[in-house]
Amino acid sequence: MQLYHNPRCRKSRETLALLEEKGYQPTIIKYLESPPSVEELKKILTLLDLTPLQLIRKGESLYKENYKNRTFTTEEWLTILVENPKLIERPIFIHNGQARIGRPPETVLEIL
Repeated sequence: MQLYHNPRCRKSRETLALLEEKGYQPTIIKYLESPPSVEELKKILTLLDLTPLQLIRKGESLYKENYKNRTFTTEEWLTILVENPKLIERPIFIHNGQARIGRPPETVLEIL
């Protein structure tokens, strides 16, 4: 049970609080400090059934200024996300070979 977590993000904090309220203590991965590798990100995307582009926070100024309306291969997007973890949608909860993005936080309850 893992939670890719950004303590500064309200939805991430709410998701963690919800899990703890239900009695769960996921392993916290502060992905901004310890970004996933390309291989880890591929596994996460497979569990989420998403492409790298679907996992990007498109409201981030970093995305708008550097990547919006540009075309990249899947591998290039993976590298961009690993090098710029701020662009990764959060929080991501992984449990029993499944994953959910905690938006809204209650979404993570689907895999408990």
